[in-house]
Amino acid sequence: MISDDDKTQDKAGGFSSVAGVLKDFKSDKDKYISHEFQKYGYELAKELGDLKNRSLYIKLAKETPRGLLEAARNFVKDALDVKSPVKLFMWRLKQLKDEAKSRKK
Repeated sequence: MISDDDKTQDKAGGFSSVAGVLKDFKSDKDKYISHEFQKYGYELAKELGDLKNRSLYIKLAKETPRGLLEAARNFVKDALDVKSPVKLFMWRLKQLKDEAKSRKK
Protein backbone atom coordinates (compact mmCIF):
# COMPACT_ATOMS: atom_id res chain seq x y z
CA MET A 1 0.00 0.00 0.00
CA ILE A 2 1.22 3.49 -0.82
CA SER A 3 0.51 6.19 1.72
CA ASP A 4 -0.90 9.58 0.77
CA ASP A 5 2.55 11.13 1.22
CA ASP A 6 4.06 8.68 -1.27
CA LYS A 7 1.27 9.32 -3.79
CA THR A 8 1.80 13.07 -3.76
CA GLN A 9 5.54 12.61 -4.02
CA ASP A 10 5.15 10.25 -7.03
CA LYS A 11 2.96 12.73 -8.89
CA ALA A 12 5.16 15.72 -8.15
CA GLY A 13 8.64 14.48 -8.98
CA GLY A 14 8.47 10.84 -9.98
CA PHE A 15 10.29 9.73 -6.84
CA SER A 16 8.97 7.89 -3.83
CA SER A 17 9.99 8.63 -0.28
CA VAL A 18 12.67 6.66 1.52
CA ALA A 19 10.05 5.36 3.93
CA GLY A 20 8.01 4.03 1.00
CA VAL A 21 11.02 2.27 -0.53
CA LEU A 22 12.03 0.76 2.81
CA LYS A 23 8.47 -0.39 3.47
CA ASP A 24 8.39 -2.25 0.15
CA PHE A 25 11.88 -3.70 0.65
CA LYS A 26 11.78 -7.47 1.14
CA SER A 27 14.95 -8.46 2.96
CA ASP A 28 14.82 -12.09 1.89
CA LYS A 29 14.12 -11.33 -1.80
CA ASP A 30 15.98 -8.02 -2.25
CA LYS A 31 19.09 -8.83 -0.23
CA TYR A 32 21.49 -8.07 -3.08
CA ILE A 33 19.85 -4.78 -4.02
CA SER A 34 21.45 -1.77 -2.38
CA HIS A 35 20.52 1.07 -4.77
CA GLU A 36 17.24 2.25 -6.22
CA PHE A 37 18.41 1.85 -9.83
CA GLN A 38 19.10 -1.85 -9.15
CA LYS A 39 15.55 -2.37 -7.97
CA TYR A 40 14.18 -0.46 -10.97
CA GLY A 41 16.31 -2.48 -13.41
CA TYR A 42 15.25 -5.75 -11.81
CA GLU A 43 11.56 -4.82 -11.92
CA LEU A 44 11.92 -3.74 -15.56
CA ALA A 45 13.54 -7.07 -16.48
CA LYS A 46 10.78 -8.93 -14.65
CA GLU A 47 8.07 -6.92 -16.40
CA LEU A 48 9.62 -7.60 -19.82
CA GLY A 49 10.09 -11.29 -19.00
CA ASP A 50 13.86 -11.16 -19.42
CA LEU A 51 15.28 -11.98 -15.98
CA LYS A 52 18.30 -13.77 -17.45
CA ASN A 53 19.54 -10.35 -18.71
CA ARG A 54 18.65 -8.38 -15.57
CA SER A 55 22.15 -6.93 -15.36
CA LEU A 56 21.53 -5.18 -18.70
CA TYR A 57 18.42 -3.49 -17.34
CA ILE A 58 20.21 -2.52 -14.13
CA LYS A 59 22.94 -0.91 -16.23
CA LEU A 60 20.33 0.89 -18.34
CA ALA A 61 18.61 2.12 -15.18
CA LYS A 62 21.91 3.47 -13.91
CA GLU A 63 23.10 5.19 -17.09
CA THR A 64 19.95 6.12 -19.04
CA PRO A 65 17.62 8.96 -18.08
CA ARG A 66 14.60 7.52 -16.32
CA GLY A 67 12.19 9.41 -18.55
CA LEU A 68 13.44 7.56 -21.63
CA LEU A 69 13.15 4.19 -19.89
CA GLU A 70 9.64 4.97 -18.69
CA ALA A 71 8.56 6.13 -22.16
CA ALA A 72 9.87 2.92 -23.76
CA ARG A 73 8.31 0.81 -20.98
CA ASN A 74 4.93 2.48 -21.42
CA PHE A 75 5.18 2.02 -25.20
CA VAL A 76 5.58 -1.73 -24.71
CA LYS A 77 2.75 -1.87 -22.16
CA ASP A 78 0.40 -0.06 -24.56
CA ALA A 79 1.24 -2.28 -27.56
CA LEU A 80 -1.10 -5.14 -28.44
CA ASP A 81 -0.05 -8.70 -29.27
CA VAL A 82 3.69 -8.19 -28.90
CA LYS A 83 5.76 -11.23 -29.85
CA SER A 84 8.93 -9.94 -28.21
CA PRO A 85 8.49 -7.17 -25.63
CA VAL A 86 12.28 -7.05 -25.15
CA LYS A 87 12.95 -6.25 -28.81
CA LEU A 88 10.16 -3.69 -28.89
CA PHE A 89 11.50 -2.04 -25.73
CA MET A 90 15.06 -1.84 -27.06
CA TRP A 91 13.89 -0.53 -30.44
CA ARG A 92 11.78 2.20 -28.84
CA LEU A 93 14.56 3.11 -26.39
CA LYS A 94 17.00 3.54 -29.29
CA GLN A 95 14.48 5.76 -31.11
CA LEU A 96 13.98 7.90 -28.00
CA LYS A 97 17.73 8.26 -27.47
CA ASP A 98 18.23 9.29 -31.11
CA GLU A 99 15.42 11.86 -30.81
CA ALA A 100 16.95 13.27 -27.65
CA LYS A 101 20.35 13.46 -29.30
CA SER A 102 18.97 15.27 -32.36
CA ARG A 103 17.16 17.79 -30.14
CA LYS A 104 20.45 18.67 -28.42
CA LYS A 105 22.13 19.54 -31.72
